[in-house]
Amino acid sequence: MQALNNIDLVSALDTLLSLSAAFVLGGLIGLERQYRQRTAGLRTNVLVAVGAALFVDLANRLNGHEGAVHVMAYVVSGIGFLGAGVIMREDGNVRGLNTAATLWASAAVGAAAGADLLVEALAGTLFVLAANTLLRPIVNRLNRQPLDVPSAEVTYTVHVIAERNHQKLVLAQLEDELERSSYPTRDLDIHPFGEDATEIEATLAATSIEGDELDALVQRLAALPTVRQVFWSPSTSE
Repeated sequence: MQALNNIDLVSALDTLLSLSAAFVLGGLIGLERQYRQRTAGLRTNVLVAVGAALFVDLANRLNGHEGAVHVMAYVVSGIGFLGAGVIMREDGNVRGLNTAATLWASAAVGAAAGADLLVEALAGTLFVLAANTLLRPIVNRLNRQPLDVPSAEVTYTVHVIAERNHQKLVLAQLEDELERSSYPTRDLDIHPFGEDATEIEATLAATSIEGDELDALVQRLAALPTVRQVFWSPSTSE
């Protein structure tokens, strides 16, 4: 019977509004992540936002503003465990930091919605989307600028194994593809590979790359009839 006594239609309507706002705003953030095929996509961001909103809304209803503030503190620390799960380290390259930060921001948006701060939740959503979309071209441009630092932590090298008789042609095609993708080279090394092949190693001047773009570049080079094998690899300097 206590459950029936706790029914408050006005309060329930307020909770429904908060959860709906968290669902929609978390969905907007998740759509951008899903479009880019990130680890935490649409459903994950929506669940994080709605979950945070529900926790804060319940605390606000049961214990007032002070209780909501306490729950927000737990949400901030607790979401770190979820974010850590999407961070991966592959061949010296850390991936998933931006996805983890986006999840953290989704929780903040949900917490704001749960606290009935809908304008603030909407503003937070817009800023998160701006960070993940408007800043992306700027970051890519900066990352592709040549960096004259011998001690760079991570360098990237494209390896092309081609027939020795067509070495010059393949080299020219490799340089054209790298130039078209705005990846200038820092070093270029050519050495024999077996009896009738040559390996071309192009070390990129950029210290940060988009793996998907470099994968596409490798596929285009691999389609050339005179190329036997193409791959790229990162390396770290201790």
